[in-house]
Amino acid sequence: ASAGYAKGPGKIELELRRSHVLEDAYSGLISRSSKQLKRNKFLVKFAGEEGLDYGGLSREFFFLISRQLFNPYYGLFEYSANDCYTVQVSPMSAFVDHANEWFRFSGRILGLCILHQCLLDAFFTRPFYKTLLQEHCTLSDLESLDEQFHSSMTWMMENDITGVMDDLTFTVDEEVFGQLTTRELKPGGDAVQVTEKTKKEYVDLMTQWRIDRGVSEQRKALVKGLHEVIHPSDLKLFDAQELELVISGTAEIDIKDWRSNTEYRSGYHNGHRTVKWFWAAVEKFDNERRLRLLQFVTGTSGIPYEGFAALRGSSGPRKFCIDRWGSPNDLPRAHTCFNRLDLPSYRSFDQLVEKLTIAIEFGGGFGME
Repeated sequence: ASAGYAKGPGKIELELRRSHVLEDAYSGLISRSSKQLKRNKFLVKFAGEEGLDYGGLSREFFFLISRQLFNPYYGLFEYSANDCYTVQVSPMSAFVDHANEWFRFSGRILGLCILHQCLLDAFFTRPFYKTLLQEHCTLSDLESLDEQFHSSMTWMMENDITGVMDDLTFTVDEEVFGQLTTRELKPGGDAVQVTEKTKKEYVDLMTQWRIDRGVSEQRKALVKGLHEVIHPSDLKLFDAQELELVISGTAEIDIKDWRSNTEYRSGYHNGHRTVKWFWAAVEKFDNERRLRLLQFVTGTSGIPYEGFAALRGSSGPRKFCIDRWGSPNDLPRAHTCFNRLDLPSYRSFDQLVEKLTIAIEFGGGFGME
């Protein structure tokens, strides 16, 4: 981000109830001016909890809010046609009260997450990231969005349509509030036939229609909110893939990278029996459990796009750390501000796996100092 961003001297302090994170964040951020969001430091406090925000609470905030805001259950976003993992703006969001203000808020959250170098627990479709960058989407971008549409348009591009699609014009049938209507793809399109010569223009217009279908106003509000935090020229530093990694980190954990960027304290070292058991447990875990472990210790399940070497703590870069602490009867504990796992020296591998699993699954709050 450019010099001057998020340096203060002012600060935005959010006090949030854990049971109402989304509503409290909305009321605390939507009324702020663009200048405040760009310039001020960002601090989070959870009501009724002790703990200063050295970065761990802010990171936890982005993790928690993304779990709700971008969850299809709330109606603003939907899963893409191909999976139950990546999300996109939902055409049904038009029926949500104050939808455009919620999308503007979503844009602000995306901007703040980039600005403060935090990660969201959400992954979006490639066209979504291109929308944020105001880049033109191509037919290949649609493969992840609508495979059937992509296949039919690809067939058109790869085959001679002369004599095959003689009745095709520059129009498209779409359903609006349950009614089927014909929409022109360009002025006077219903009187213009699609030919072998003009099919590329037709496919480009159809691609844009498919991307925009039912969501163009929502996307404008989203981009407006983003630009209220980060200037459009600063977003030009990224392409869609880089923006995806900056917002969401990487999903598949590289254990070798993790291990080579871990520090040890209080007598632990790479060859220590407990440390060897810890990494054997990580190897044994599936990727989701590994992400949960990472979330337990660092406050987010995301990994910076440069890998584990770039993990951030309360005061800047801070590597994952394992500290020898406590007795074999204790559960491991975490300090999310410092990316530190306090790990007792357990009596056996099985005991370590059991205690670590309980801490990850039922650890509840994040360690704070």
